[in-house]
Amino acid sequence: MSSGKKPGTIRVGTRGSQLASLQTEIVINKLLREHPKMRFEMIAITTRGDKDKSSPIASLGGTGVFVKELEDALLADEVDFVVHSLKDLTTELPKGLSLAAVLAREDARDVLVSKDNLRLEQLPAACKLATSSNRRTAQIRSIRKDLEIVDIRGNIPTRLRKLDEGQCEAMVLAAAGLIRLKLTNRISQYLDLDSCIPAAGQGALAAECRQGDNAIIALLQTIEDLQTRAEITAERTLLRRLSGGCSVPIGAFAQASGSELKLIGCVAAIDGSEVIRHEIIGNTEQSEELGEQLAIKLLKMGAESILYGLKMLAPNAISPP
Repeated sequence: MSSGKKPGTIRVGTRGSQLASLQTEIVINKLLREHPKMRFEMIAITTRGDKDKSSPIASLGGTGVFVKELEDALLADEVDFVVHSLKDLTTELPKGLSLAAVLAREDARDVLVSKDNLRLEQLPAACKLATSSNRRTAQIRSIRKDLEIVDIRGNIPTRLRKLDEGQCEAMVLAAAGLIRLKLTNRISQYLDLDSCIPAAGQGALAAECRQGDNAIIALLQTIEDLQTRAEITAERTLLRRLSGGCSVPIGAFAQASGSELKLIGCVAAIDGSEVIRHEIIGNTEQSEELGEQLAIKLLKMGAESILYGLKMLAPNAISPP
């Protein structure tokens, strides 16, 4: 990774995968539309989650596995800002860093990709369905206890290759990644909220920079989407209040319509035996309070006992990438 700064050039940190690079280009292109004379340099940074492509994500610690090295580069002044898939970003940012901009959101839903284009209810009993997410595992098991859920790692093209090679019969992925990679032809089914509530921040891109770097903050705020900011604030507050990282089976999805904000959340047992779900409606200006209120409600409904008893389970991993 190069740390030398070229005069007049803004250094943008990104993971090196095809999707991460594409997402960073989306951010840069939005900035260029607002500031056509500016110059940007993309700097690829390898994270721990990228280096270890075989271990289940939960075994890597579950939080920040795709962001820590990006944030370290920011704190070391090796880059001026970094681009994240917001669902990868921890709810508590490191001291000295700021979530400067949240972009308009892509489709936040999860999708099923399957052999023979089968829907979830059509999958044969005992077939292998792959996912690296405990949240997806728990919710899918609550609907189809007869499926064999296996862990899968790798970028989207790698995962699709594994499906095509027969290492599994189906998998659950985020719609946003397939849409951005122009792979919507691979989608067999968009999973509705009754089937699978997305991860907090899913589908949204975020730009993180150093606190006090006022010029970069002002630049990034020119591409901020206020509706998406309200939505992800509610979702991330819910996640933080429940003390959930990306390895904990918690779903959160908010949708703003005018000044109204609807937030739905769930906490699920990994074996699918119990899913606590509830929703709340309020004002977009109270997005953080809505997240707090829904978290308290879910805890009272039984989520507290699920979270207390939750233990890390070793997923049944299929082949490394």
